[in-house]
Amino acid sequence: MLAAGGCLKPFVDLILKDRYLCLPCKKRDMNIKVCGITTFKQLQQLDGLEMDMAGLVFIPESPWFAGKTLSGETVRKADFDIKKVGILRNPSLSEALDLIDEYKLDVIQLVGQETVSLCEDLSTQAEVIKSFYLDESMSSLDEVVAPYDAVCDYYLFSGPIVTGEIYGAALTAAILKTARIEKPFFISGGIDLSKASMIRGIDHPDFFGVDLHTAFETAPGEKDMKSLLQFRQQLR
Repeated sequence: MLAAGGCLKPFVDLILKDRYLCLPCKKRDMNIKVCGITTFKQLQQLDGLEMDMAGLVFIPESPWFAGKTLSGETVRKADFDIKKVGILRNPSLSEALDLIDEYKLDVIQLVGQETVSLCEDLSTQAEVIKSFYLDESMSSLDEVVAPYDAVCDYYLFSGPIVTGEIYGAALTAAILKTARIEKPFFISGGIDLSKASMIRGIDHPDFFGVDLHTAFETAPGEKDMKSLLQFRQQLR
């Protein structure tokens, strides 16, 4: 069984335990997405640290909800190189489009049970990340993601999730072992400073980047920039 959604627990450890090889491919620079940004200062700091993406959670019940702490006008007018990612769960098309306009979002990340048609509609206005929660009962990852191939720019893979959460639990790497995927994908969950060398060892032609969150903060929304910088240096 698979549900669509957020981030992943000790995924890296499991991938390396169940390590697999693919045809030789050219290594690309690892992209870093930092999820759960709640202040403009943090956006500025992440941009200064040359992180690739910053995730702004627009789910009101989340402790990382950015709607109350980040001014859309301020963010919209700022000149950032970092891509701003709006994280939404089962939004209406109008809700998502309004947030794209209000915050000048570059990317929309969908972490619920969104339809292919919604992804397609949004893809004309921003890049789309479709998140999936995966579990061991799933027979074919490629079959699950296939309907979204033409309408999404990236995938984000996570383990099973507790109802109401946006960050997933542990994932068995066997479901990725034979998956072609053929779409740039992020992994997430359980990634901290100690995982950098292991992440560098993951060998899949579509492995695009990591999604960092709770292991790099002192409280919800309070990122530890020193740890993020150390991780980036170790990863690259």
